[in-house]
Amino acid sequence: MAETEAALRTLAHNVRAARTRAGLSLDELGRRAKVSKGALVGLEKAQGNPNFATLVRLADTLGISVSALMEGPAEGRVRVVSADAVMPLWAGEKGSEARLMLTTTGAAPVEVWRWKLEPGDEYPSHPHQAGVVETVSVTAGQMVLVVDGTEHTVEAGQTATFGGDTPHTYRGSGTRTCHLIITVHIPPGPGSAG
Repeated sequence: MAETEAALRTLAHNVRAARTRAGLSLDELGRRAKVSKGALVGLEKAQGNPNFATLVRLADTLGISVSALMEGPAEGRVRVVSADAVMPLWAGEKGSEARLMLTTTGAAPVEVWRWKLEPGDEYPSHPHQAGVVETVSVTAGQMVLVVDGTEHTVEAGQTATFGGDTPHTYRGSGTRTCHLIITVHIPPGPGSAG
């Protein structure tokens, strides 16, 4: 429970700091991200339990990565993250899950996700901000990647890439668990050099 409270405090601090840097009021951030002002006030007070979709909308609106909202200060030059040390940000009905492993730093950060998709489980993602590019690398099993209504089968050993600013869905297919690594390449935010 103490870990959850600490994570909420870090999230509250990071949302408030990013909102302030962007020069947005609570009302304006809420309007742009489609999140109620009450939910934002609670979030900035480290109260509540925001869902994954809310975090993605806030990050996209603020021009930062989801993990930038959730991470504490950097610990050193090399960071090694174990999958079992990261809580899933999404869990499917059949046992699927998504874990945000880390986000690189710099003007154009990259989020690195570890996903497990069970056959028939799916996650529909809303479009990201313009310029976001995703890559999906399947390491075991197979999945169906739906981008803007078109289905693409991606199997073990294959990698797909697409513009993340269109509706997209990840769906487990076949007869066994699909394991994949997804990278989300975020374009440089306002005021970043390079």
